[in-house]
Amino acid sequence: MRVSEINGLSQFLLDYPGMSTSPCSVQGVCLRGNFQFQACESVGGKIVDSYKLEIIVPSKFPQALPEVTETGGKIKRDGNFHVNSDGSLCLGSPLRLLRKVHSAPSLTGFVDQCLIPYLYAVSYKRINGGDFIFGELAHGEQGIVDDYSAMLGLNEKHQVIQAIQLLGIKKRIANKKSCPCRCGRRLGACPFHHKLNELRKMAPVSWFRKHDLVINTPPLPVK
Repeated sequence: MRVSEINGLSQFLLDYPGMSTSPCSVQGVCLRGNFQFQACESVGGKIVDSYKLEIIVPSKFPQALPEVTETGGKIKRDGNFHVNSDGSLCLGSPLRLLRKVHSAPSLTGFVDQCLIPYLYAVSYKRINGGDFIFGELAHGEQGIVDDYSAMLGLNEKHQVIQAIQLLGIKKRIANKKSCPCRCGRRLGACPFHHKLNELRKMAPVSWFRKHDLVINTPPLPVK
C-alpha cells in the first residue's frame, strides 16, 4: 500500500509533527513517534499530554482498524488502563470503533473519534485517579458482548453471537435464517435486518466472519 493512499495522512502528519512514517513489517503503513495532543471536555477540563506511539494502519483501512501501541512505558500494563495482552491499546469494542471510523473514514477521523478520547481518559486517570472518565467496558469478551448488546438492542450473549454470525454470511442467505431478536420470523421479514444492513456497509463479510471466531474462542486455561 502506498503511503499517499491513506485518507487524512497528510493532515495527520501536519497536526502531529512528532509522528512520522516508518518501515512496516506488515501490509500497511506504520507511524511512530511522539504523539502530542490537547483536548478539552466539559467533564474533565483541558488536558495537554503526549505519548510515544506506534500506529499500524492496515492496507484495508478504513474497513479494517488501525492498531495502536504505546511504546514509552507511560501507560501501565497493570490491567487498569485497558491495554491488550499483546501490548496494543484497547480503544473500545471493535464494532463500535468501526462505526466511528465509518462516520469519519480518514486517519484524522480515527484519531479524533477513537484515539484521543482514550488517551484523554488515560491522562485524566493518571492525574486524578479513579475510573475512566467516560465509563469503561468489562475486560475481554464480556465487555465486547455487553457493548454489542447495547448497540443491537439484544439481551443475551447467544443472540449477539448469532447476529455477528449472520453478518459473516452473504445477506441473501442470512435473510433466510431466523432473526436473533427472537421474534420468530426470518431475518429478512423482521425490521431488525435494517440494523445488520447498516453494519454490512462498514466492513466486508470476511471481517465479521473473523470477528465471530474471536468472540467464540474460549479463553486458554491457566497453567
